[in-house]
Amino acid sequence: MKRAFRLVGLDCANCAAKMEHAISKLDGVEDVSISFMTTKMTLTTGDGAMDAVLAEAEKIIKRVDPDVVIKRA
Repeated sequence: MKRAFRLVGLDCANCAAKMEHAISKLDGVEDVSISFMTTKMTLTTGDGAMDAVLAEAEKIIKRVDPDVVIKRA
């Protein structure tokens, strides 16, 4: 399953790279890409894993930059 999200408040390219690297290591993640320029995250997971992966990804994002809000694109 593939979904796109907007990362509102993302203002640091290094932070985006840290988020992408950490999220890519989560169980169930097939692919993830975070574009600092477009503030867009594209997340691909196995069937049925999206909700669990997204919850963990949100924790990672908040740890790296507490001001970022994830919105469905």
